Amino acid sequence: MPSCGAPARTSRCPRRRSRPPRPAPAEHRRDRSRVATPEPGTARASPPAARLRPSIVLEYLADDVRQLAADHGLSDVRVFGSAARGSDDERSDIDLLAAADPSIDFLRLAAFRGRAEELLGFPVDVVIDSPDDDVVAAIRREAVPL
Repeated sequence: MPSCGAPARTSRCPRRRSRPPRPAPAEHRRDRSRVATPEPGTARASPPAARLRPSIVLEYLADDVRQLAADHGLSDVRVFGSAARGSDDERSDIDLLAAADPSIDFLRLAAFRGRAEELLGFPVDVVIDSPDDDVVAAIRREAVPL
């Protein structure tokens, strides 16, 4: 049996590593006395200019969205909802109204929506224009060209 107190089935004593002394619990914590903490109820949201709105991204990438729509059988793309009214914020989605060629199916529409979301970085809803639908007629009155 080793003299270091190791079990009898081992023939060698385990190595003892010297560890640096651990700091006292309070020493390793960040000194928070120098961090400015707002009083409860006084913290402000980021200024409006620092927040990205979907309408800004959509305006910048409008040509790309129109091309993407054409590649998926959609045309006459228009914007409605908060992005069209200018009341959108960083949590808003993008609502699009589009005319579809008769051959478009649900999968192509879903593919357009997914690729538009990837391109724009915001959720996208797509409504297909229909002359016989009263809800779509109300959307059409609000919609603006992309």
